[in-house]
Amino acid sequence: MEKRVAAFFRGEARNVIRHRWSGWESISTPMRLAVVAAEDQKFPHHWGFDFDSIADAVQHQGAKGRLRGASTITQQVARNLFLWPRRRYVRKGLEASFTVLLEVLWPKRRILEAYLNIAEFGDGASGVFAASQTFFGKRPSELQRQDAALLAAVLPNPARLHVRNPSTYVRERAGWIEEQMAQLGSAHLQRL
Repeated sequence: MEKRVAAFFRGEARNVIRHRWSGWESISTPMRLAVVAAEDQKFPHHWGFDFDSIADAVQHQGAKGRLRGASTITQQVARNLFLWPRRRYVRKGLEASFTVLLEVLWPKRRILEAYLNIAEFGDGASGVFAASQTFFGKRPSELQRQDAALLAAVLPNPARLHVRNPSTYVRERAGWIEEQMAQLGSAHLQRL
């Protein structure tokens, strides 16, 4: 959101930022499950860090020295809520500190609720309320399995991946997310 506001004041903004907070009870179970299935399947069980995913990302580091993403939902909340967008080692250290604080001070349910409300889904839609209204004309509580999987499919890069006109990759990713949701089942979130 910060980038879009800065672009607006520089006269570069094309889209308006749309956002409205949605409480836990007003977000459908399929939407909650979709982001966990897509972004962090171990979310209910870890304490903010998925060390297996981090080790795997380091092991498969690309030739250019770039790591693929291994951030948990809690790490993403810490980064998006408290820190700046540029990648720096200082930011990574602060992100780790905020991740620990979030895991200690907030229940998992609150962390996931915050994630769903601050994630950008594209086209200026920040948070699940704006995304569900913008792309489906629905309330977050009305999102079904397919809607939720499509929204979750663009989360790695909503500037490049689109809900409104999904590429083959986005459609395939949404299908994979639906499969993961079925395997996990809504009981996966009962621990929250």
